Amino acid sequence: MLSLLDDLLSLFYPRLCAGCETPLVKGEEILCLGCMADLPKTGFEKTADNPVAQIFWGRADIRLATSFCTFDKGGIVQHLMHQLKYKGSKEVGEKLGRLFGSDLIRSAPYREVELLVPVPLHPKRERKRGYNQSAEIGRGMSAAMGIPLLNGTLVRNHYSATQTNKGRFERWENVRELFSVQHPELLEGKHLLLVDDVVTTGATLEACAQEVLKIPGTIVSVATIACA
Repeated sequence: MLSLLDDLLSLFYPRLCAGCETPLVKGEEILCLGCMADLPKTGFEKTADNPVAQIFWGRADIRLATSFCTFDKGGIVQHLMHQLKYKGSKEVGEKLGRLFGSDLIRSAPYREVELLVPVPLHPKRERKRGYNQSAEIGRGMSAAMGIPLLNGTLVRNHYSATQTNKGRFERWENVRELFSVQHPELLEGKHLLLVDDVVTTGATLEACAQEVLKIPGTIVSVATIACA
C-alpha cells in the first residue's frame, strides 16, 4: 500500500536529481545513477602526497588529507555545493558524505581515524542557513565509516566575512584566532578527521588544525568534498 502511494505521489510530485534535476527512478536517492557516475572523484585517499596534502606541507602537522572530487567551474560539483549551501538542500551533504565515507573506509590509513569533527559555522550563519553543511557531510561520512561525529566541540569564536574571492593572505588574516575548542578532553589522544565542504588555500582548515593540535596527543587529518 505504501509503495503504491509513493508511486502515485511521484507522478504528481516527482523527486528530482540534485545534480541534473531529472526525475529519480525507484532505488535512486538524491542523485541519479548517471550523476553519481559523473562525479569527478580524485582518488586522493590512495596516495599520501596528493595535491590536497601538499597544500598543508610546512604549514600544519596534518597526517592525512584528501578531497572526494575536483571542483570545476560550471560542473556538477559546483552545482551540488550551491544546492547544499544556498538552496537548503542539506540532504545533498549527507548523500555526498556517505559516498565519500564509503571510499575512505576502504583505505587502510583512514580506518585509523577515531572521530569526525566538522568545521563549524558561526551560530549566526548557521541559524540563517538552518544547518552547518560540514556537519551534514560529516553525518553521512559517520554512517558510512562507523566513526562517531563530534559536533559542537570545535567552535567559531566570531562572525567572519566570507572567504570567497579572497587571496591566500587575506584568507589567513580572516581566520586567525577564529576557532577554539570546548571540552578538549574529548579530543585528547584522538586521531580526528576535520570535515569541510571545499578546500581552496587551506587557510580555514589550517587554523582549525593548529587549534586542535594544542591538545595533547591529538593527530589531525583533513577531508573535504571538493578541492578547488
